[in-house]
Amino acid sequence: MPSPNLFDLNCKQCSRLDHFLCSVKHQYPAYHARPVPAFGDPDAKLLIVGLAPGMHGANATGRPFTGDYAGLLLYATLYEFGFSNQATSESITDHLKLTNCRITNAVKCLPPNNKPTIEEIKQCNSYLTAELQTLPAKSVILALGVVAHQATLKALNLKLSNYKFNHHAIHNLPNSMTLIDSFHTSRYNIQTKRLNKTMFFNIFVTVTQLLNQP
Repeated sequence: MPSPNLFDLNCKQCSRLDHFLCSVKHQYPAYHARPVPAFGDPDAKLLIVGLAPGMHGANATGRPFTGDYAGLLLYATLYEFGFSNQATSESITDHLKLTNCRITNAVKCLPPNNKPTIEEIKQCNSYLTAELQTLPAKSVILALGVVAHQATLKALNLKLSNYKFNHHAIHNLPNSMTLIDSFHTSRYNIQTKRLNKTMFFNIFVTVTQLLNQP
């Protein structure tokens, strides 16, 4: 189990989220319906930051981007680029293993309508801060969406105005790490063609190049 500074399965600091999870657990008794921990290689140099657990995905399975649409393109791409031993992520018992990659969320709990409040994002930011502090030098952080981008900068105590979000934007951070932005792999973004497979693969071409630099 991760350090309490990195993750707390029993965290109830956000009362709205705690009450919502209780109601979800009552409706779906088999669901995880608790804070969702990061998943992947503890020594990874690539950290992928998403928004929050999905209702019938990570909130149900207990693993980020697992069992929902948003994970389809993500895990297929990780497999294609050698970060994963399989192309799909369906449950915590499917023997999936990540190499040199870890996935987390800006907010660990499922929010109503998948929209955490500003205060909830701030409240959960200490966990992301602690997680970022475990990354080795010259690591790459991939932020999926604006919320993940902003939460990462806040966790690093950096000014948002100095790092504008844009798909495939590359930000050299003062701590020798690199932040890369991508549109989120959500159903909405893919079905509206805001994000497609080629665009997302190109992100990982850049990620791989950065990680392979001497």
